[in-house]
Amino acid sequence: MAEPVTTNKPDPARWLVVLIPYLWMVLFFVAPFLIIVKISLSDTAIAMPPYTPVFEGFATIRDYLSQLDFENYFFLLEDPLYMNAYLSSLRIASISTLLLLLIGYPMALAMARASVTIRPTLLMLVILPFWTSFLIRVYAWIGILKPEGLLTIVLHWLGLMDPNDQVQIFRTETAVFIGIVYSYLPFMVLPLYSALEKLDGTLLEAASDLGCPPWKAFWKITFPLSIPGVIAGSMICFIPITGEFVIPDLLGGAETLMIGKTLWTEFFGNRDWPLASAVAVLLLLMLVVPIAIFQNQQQKA
Repeated sequence: MAEPVTTNKPDPARWLVVLIPYLWMVLFFVAPFLIIVKISLSDTAIAMPPYTPVFEGFATIRDYLSQLDFENYFFLLEDPLYMNAYLSSLRIASISTLLLLLIGYPMALAMARASVTIRPTLLMLVILPFWTSFLIRVYAWIGILKPEGLLTIVLHWLGLMDPNDQVQIFRTETAVFIGIVYSYLPFMVLPLYSALEKLDGTLLEAASDLGCPPWKAFWKITFPLSIPGVIAGSMICFIPITGEFVIPDLLGGAETLMIGKTLWTEFFGNRDWPLASAVAVLLLLMLVVPIAIFQNQQQKA
């Protein structure tokens, strides 16, 4: 009896599953990015939309190249305001990420080492703030940190502050750090918890049997094995914090300079869409290029 002949025909459903993520990236990342790049190469105009379109009505490559105008990018490099905004955003994002790591790591470690029966409850408490609007949570901090707010009232009630004094945190960089750490803490805790939960407890038991003190076992075993969670949590927090707008605008003062706030001002205040698009393109490249280089080095290692 002859055996049935099998043919390796491509499965359309299989290709569709692979194709959907690429289509998603093209529609919601590549296409908007190309539109922003196009606007950044335009000139400001008093019209609607407020810029002169480029790359229209030209057929040859020379015609397209003749329309390239990097004036907005040169202006960004020459004006110290934008460079200071970029550097300030990186500084605030770096400090905030470090604070998130210092606060989130002990929380994630405690959750991972807690009893299996209460882990879901602890995990729910971390996710619980997501059930409330982000704006409402930030506005709540205004009521807490403003001079006549809840923090001042509590300190007066506890006798830790003179009744004539007030807490002067609102509209400062400290308030921005408080708002960022509070808002992004779950994004740091969850990747760390995922990495620490998978840690093999027998490794720590073996280290203890060999006479290794707990602090040394942590640095030699626990922390190195949790590095993927540290990197994931840091990236998830650092990237959006760099372009954060809402928290610096609501909790920060005039001296709190971040590129997200500058970008908003250029788009909606000055209505300079080409310059604002150039700011957005440089911000994206500033974040994506180092991450791509880092991932490439990780794959080679």
